[in-house]
Amino acid sequence: MAEGDEQREEVSAAFRLVCFQLAGQELGFPIEAVRETIRLRPITRVILTPPWLVGIFSLRGEIVPAVDIGPWLGMPTATLSPESRLVVLRNPGKPFGILVDQLAELRTLERADLAPPPPTLAPPQAALISGVATTPTGTVRIIDADALVASDAMRSLRTPSPN
Repeated sequence: MAEGDEQREEVSAAFRLVCFQLAGQELGFPIEAVRETIRLRPITRVILTPPWLVGIFSLRGEIVPAVDIGPWLGMPTATLSPESRLVVLRNPGKPFGILVDQLAELRTLERADLAPPPPTLAPPQAALISGVATTPTGTVRIIDADALVASDAMRSLRTPSPN
């Protein structure tokens, strides 16, 4: 194997995560799924929407929904504080922001260190977790951004309600 091939293989074995805290747990999104992280800004609540849809906010003139995924993962809702942030995810249809308690560090992990979601998770929660990794500071649960977009909850936002 050529030296360049070995380096490409090493690069493909590692991946980066944008990590954050939610209800005292560390979670992360693959960096490719994240458009940007921003400070909390005014969020306008929209009536007659599910409680996990915190509201909408303006991001450089673009209206973006703010979502609290805590309840989707069996956790309490996000706690708003000066450290709260929005993790704006890339989405082919429209970006959306995930409300988090605070950002954690950017991590680089090896794919070999990933374990599948624990079998004790309920199926809807397990569908949102692509893996779990143990780090020197604890466990990181990796959220599958594509599964979030494809979830029944997010689909319900795109489906017109019957009259």
